[in-house]
Amino acid sequence: MTSNYDDVIILEDDDDENIIQTEISVSALNKIIKSDTNGTKRFKADKSDKSDEESNDMKNNQELTDSTNEDSNHHGKKPFAKAAKANKKIKLDNEIKLNRSDQDDKYDFSSADLEMAATASRLPFEKMTLEEAQFFEDLINEENKNHIRNYKLFLYIRNKILQMWVDNPKVQLVIEDILNKIDPPLAKNENILILRIFKYLERYNYINYGVFKRITPLTSMPLAKVIVIGAGIAGLTAARQLREFGFRVVLYEARDRIGGRIATFRKGQYVADMGAMVVTGLGGNPLAILSKQISLDLVKVKQKCPLYDTNGRMIQKDRDEIIEKEFNKLLEATSYLTHNLDFDCKIDNKAISLGDALEILIKLQEKFVKKKQIEHYAKLIGEQEKFKSMSDKLFEVKNKIKLLSHNLESLEEQKIKGDCVHEFEILCAKRELKLKCQEFNDITVCLEEMQKKMTAMEENQPCGVYLNIADRQVLDWHFANLEFANATPLSKLSLKHWDQDDEFEFTGPHMTVRNGYSCLPIALSEGLDIRLASAAKCIKYTESGVEVEIESTKPCASLNIKTAKTEVEKADAVLVTIPLGCLKEKKPTLFDPALPKWKSDAVDRLGFGNLNKIILCFDKIFWDPHLNLFGQVPLMTKSRGESFLFWNLYKAPVLLSLVAGESASLMENVSDDIVISRCIAVLRAIFGNNQVPQPREAVVTRWKSDPWSRGSYSFVSVDSSGSDYDILAEAITPKNSSVPRVFFAGEHTIRNYPATVHGALLSGLRESTKIADAFIGGLTCP
Repeated sequence: MTSNYDDVIILEDDDDENIIQTEISVSALNKIIKSDTNGTKRFKADKSDKSDEESNDMKNNQELTDSTNEDSNHHGKKPFAKAAKANKKIKLDNEIKLNRSDQDDKYDFSSADLEMAATASRLPFEKMTLEEAQFFEDLINEENKNHIRNYKLFLYIRNKILQMWVDNPKVQLVIEDILNKIDPPLAKNENILILRIFKYLERYNYINYGVFKRITPLTSMPLAKVIVIGAGIAGLTAARQLREFGFRVVLYEARDRIGGRIATFRKGQYVADMGAMVVTGLGGNPLAILSKQISLDLVKVKQKCPLYDTNGRMIQKDRDEIIEKEFNKLLEATSYLTHNLDFDCKIDNKAISLGDALEILIKLQEKFVKKKQIEHYAKLIGEQEKFKSMSDKLFEVKNKIKLLSHNLESLEEQKIKGDCVHEFEILCAKRELKLKCQEFNDITVCLEEMQKKMTAMEENQPCGVYLNIADRQVLDWHFANLEFANATPLSKLSLKHWDQDDEFEFTGPHMTVRNGYSCLPIALSEGLDIRLASAAKCIKYTESGVEVEIESTKPCASLNIKTAKTEVEKADAVLVTIPLGCLKEKKPTLFDPALPKWKSDAVDRLGFGNLNKIILCFDKIFWDPHLNLFGQVPLMTKSRGESFLFWNLYKAPVLLSLVAGESASLMENVSDDIVISRCIAVLRAIFGNNQVPQPREAVVTRWKSDPWSRGSYSFVSVDSSGSDYDILAEAITPKNSSVPRVFFAGEHTIRNYPATVHGALLSGLRESTKIADAFIGGLTCP
């Protein structure tokens, strides 16, 4: 691939007479879009930037965790609605900030430990969030003469409490410990402030969450009863936190196990995660706290990932890097189209997907390459025509020189001494001959230069194709990797919003749980009232509460069919954490009354994708044990997601192969034997037939066929946007009631952290707070 992509991308349609007159300078594009392009990580593809509107909206959601929809009449009441009114006396614009150099007679505001604790809790170290500013309005109202000191004191206390929790999350953090350890002791009225901040951080789950030793007894006051549907991470986290708040909680799970889409294969020495397996950074990740509380054996994923072609030859590193760079530039170009050129993402009123846009750009690049090639040949032909014209002229000059030489010889032979006229004619002939000889020399030099130029042009012809077959195969591997990151073919991804969560990615290397991710749900489930093999058949909600019809999923031992046993569980509220795939399938009959249109439409719009794995357990290692990743480029675009990437993560000789994109759904209709044999064939192409034995154990996942998941995780489809995550997070309030009864959690309900375990966990914490606010009441000043 020798095309000069750095020059320009020409965007044209198929009609040469109707050219979209847009030239994107990629060097300028790189400056505008990203000043630092580090390339795409093998195990989670980088994504492009957002529009200013989306970016600002995301930042607001980061600082204000209430992500309610603008139409509050349809989506319930917003918390802090009263405080959110236009009160210009509140420093909601965060004009007051805590500088690192700030010092106080008593407090060290600039402590690095305090900053790290705030960052670990996803809070800004140096300023209040909008939510905090609203909640502690009385402290920072300008009518309070101490509002600046109060602002900074709030940040010190808040960050100090967070530091105490982050340092020791295995034990409940109680107010007595905080009062004793804040140094120096505060005045009595400031102790009240500490209590307020402590209660706030506890209610909003910045502290005292996860698996920790409780010091104070649970409340004996009878509180509301909550039914939680689904024992995945969202359901388990919410149930556990609701129990900490004093609620009576019963959790129903349709499977005969807990964990949902976290499922670990364990047999003998072999361990492998069939579902979620990657922790995408620990900086700000609540799983960093959980990893301190339970035995999560986190190991860093090494990013080095050699690629092999279908003949088993390793792709040269420099070639892979060039094509990976091209891949990232194509993504940047799509981002530039939608966010900088305000392209409406439609052609003939039909939405264009990310995949469509990428293929269009590739075709335009191919057209541009052909155009450059044609221009090059046109210039070469022009030079050749000039050369011919100059050669003809040289021939004429040469003939003229011969004629002049002959005439001069004749004149000299006829020379008559003393004939001045004749001598003058000889001098003129000599002069004319000399000029023609000079012209001949000049033309000869010019022809030599022209010959050199034509030779250089012939030796440096532009590439006739943008991507040759081998280049396209490597590019398809990167496309498959992006389809893995989004659990869907690129043809289904929103062109504008597919990467709307990128700016909220956590810092730090990606990691995996070497002892299996299932240890997380097992730890979270301890002490909870969980009813396995029990599926919600119908959720009836009224202004007085909820009734959930539960159907047993246990097979009848004699007939191998499900039993018809059902029961009805009553409660004050229900939290629905079933996967979006199940919500799509079951929503017509699951809710009574049916879901409101605004909610139902969001369920339909947001995408739910598929990703499958093939787990291969061997007697011994035949691959490079120092590599975590290696891949094979596809032979064809249509099958690019089939066994394109292999993971080596565990202590035992286990390889995990990914199947993404269209291939993920196609393989669900193929037998295990065929799927495994095709995967083994890929390994034998890389390592040789004699080096790759048949696996001792093998497992093939089929997440889309699983009736209790119907896929892997959510994505932003062509008809969707990030706001649909917010809509799916909204609770449902029955008619003629002010109390919401049906709540929702799961990775598909959290706009900033979708499609992740930590997103599911945070959504569970979020809903426990919303339920507590609804049934215990909002926090008030002591």
